[in-house]
Amino acid sequence: MRILFLTYYFEPDLCAGSFRNTSLFKALIKSKSVDTTIDVITTFPNRYDSFDANAKAREVYEEGVVVHRVQLPKHGSGLKGQIIAFKYFYNQARQLVRDREYDLVYASSSRLFTAFLGSKIARKNKATLYLDIRDIFRESVVEIFNSKALKFGLNLFLRPIEKYTFSRANHINLVSKGFQTYFKKYNQASFTYYTNGIDQIFIDQFEATIPVVNHVHKKTLIYAGNMGEGQGLDKIIPQAASKLPEYTFILIGDGGTKVKLREEIQRLGLINVELRDPVTRKQLIELYQEAGFLFLHLNDYKAFERVLPSKLFEYATFNKPIVAGVGGYAAQFIKEELPDTLLFKPTDSVELVNLLKNFNGLITDKSSFISKFNRASINQLMSMSIIKAHEE
Repeated sequence: MRILFLTYYFEPDLCAGSFRNTSLFKALIKSKSVDTTIDVITTFPNRYDSFDANAKAREVYEEGVVVHRVQLPKHGSGLKGQIIAFKYFYNQARQLVRDREYDLVYASSSRLFTAFLGSKIARKNKATLYLDIRDIFRESVVEIFNSKALKFGLNLFLRPIEKYTFSRANHINLVSKGFQTYFKKYNQASFTYYTNGIDQIFIDQFEATIPVVNHVHKKTLIYAGNMGEGQGLDKIIPQAASKLPEYTFILIGDGGTKVKLREEIQRLGLINVELRDPVTRKQLIELYQEAGFLFLHLNDYKAFERVLPSKLFEYATFNKPIVAGVGGYAAQFIKEELPDTLLFKPTDSVELVNLLKNFNGLITDKSSFISKFNRASINQLMSMSIIKAHEE
């Protein structure tokens, strides 16, 4: 069997898409038969402009398993820059597969167009198409704009692309069960719900940590990840920090709204908020271990009521209280799986401040959660489902 593995993000990039797909790729290598070949088409690290890492344009993992990386042109994190970058990736990927044939195409997509590319190639090859969907792009991107004309135009443009993409899929994996109602119309496909999971590097640090059930926590909140419209950090951090001068807020990462966040911090004259560039996972673990609280937030958009932040899974491996501003399915998941989380409504700084001031210091044991969402176990099952999709 000849497999094409499409992912916009891959190691050594620093983002959820990279961690998920690199780990799945390695599980797929273990699950494949000896006569199966795998071509990965991805990009050089590009998630954050401020992060750079060494990578090869062509990397042979083993015989018949090759990773091809496309060097994207320099681009900003805004919508226009991302469109230019993806168009380049799309054209280069089509060139790379032009003279090759595949039996199965796997595509992992948060921004629709990697899935669209997979659908295009699968149609050309009459191949099985397996889509891994990490976000509902059309719903998310339309909601972030205020202009009704722009919303209408984007909907008009994206709807047929979305239909073309998903109506060709033989199998669709959804990382969040919150997506289920949106995709049920594509009933020609079979579905699975393999979530994001916890990587071994985080499990190792959990097992090496002495459990702490009740103690006085440092008044330090750490967030690490993207700083974009989806996270809405500019709507919550400055407002909460101005009411909590005794707390330090450390925000690590990069993204389209980092400038807006910095401007708001400066406008309010805050000295208890630190903005830092992205760091490696090893450095990140050390920072998490020193933190008092681990923070995540999604903007107050209806589209984000369906998502399940991958950040929750790594946060759960630390004996630290998690502070989460989410709604919808993510809030439901947290109540069921991580009930000691300090949960508040997105952008509600008053509720956040009250939660921190009234925190009782209790943390529950998360061993069962970590066992349940071990990424290695999840990816073993998912890799088998990819192979099975072609056999059906």
